[in-house]
Amino acid sequence: MAAYPAADKAVPTTAPGSHQIESGMKIEKDRVVRFHYTVSEIGQEPIESSKDRDPLAILIGHGNIIPGLEAAMMDKEAGESFGVDVKSAEAYGERREGLTQRVPKKHFGTTRLIPGTQVILQTNFGPRAVTVEKVGMTVVDVDLNHPMAGKDLHFDVEIIEVREASEEEVQHGHVHGDGGHQH
Repeated sequence: MAAYPAADKAVPTTAPGSHQIESGMKIEKDRVVRFHYTVSEIGQEPIESSKDRDPLAILIGHGNIIPGLEAAMMDKEAGESFGVDVKSAEAYGERREGLTQRVPKKHFGTTRLIPGTQVILQTNFGPRAVTVEKVGMTVVDVDLNHPMAGKDLHFDVEIIEVREASEEEVQHGHVHGDGGHQH
């Protein structure tokens, strides 16, 4: 007589990179999730989508995505698709007035600076997206708010894979390997 796993038990399989994947595994803290998303401002056309590239891979519970989207993913499984509206406070935060800075023009190199455009500024803390407000002869006024700050967003999400994170991934706070960080 053949032994079959109970219908409510997960059957482990091995995936490339030798991470343990289980069917029916739910999204929770310290699990790696690979997913596709499309994001739009509520009631608007899509701003960005991952559908034309590899899925995004994140480690749940380590601040790797906006809080409202992470909360909506909890308890979902591979193969599930859903839509969720995320208020600005749970996305990129509210816009903060007066969050501007005057930066010497030389820090932008050869980047074409036009008011209203977003550019990447290299800072002591790494690259940061800023919005050009005003361009002078030697200085540039930039808005330091995230470009999506103050916006309520809609996400359409397709969960591709859920797996246990490795001990190293949990220690480092991000995904390694396929779709993740390479050290």
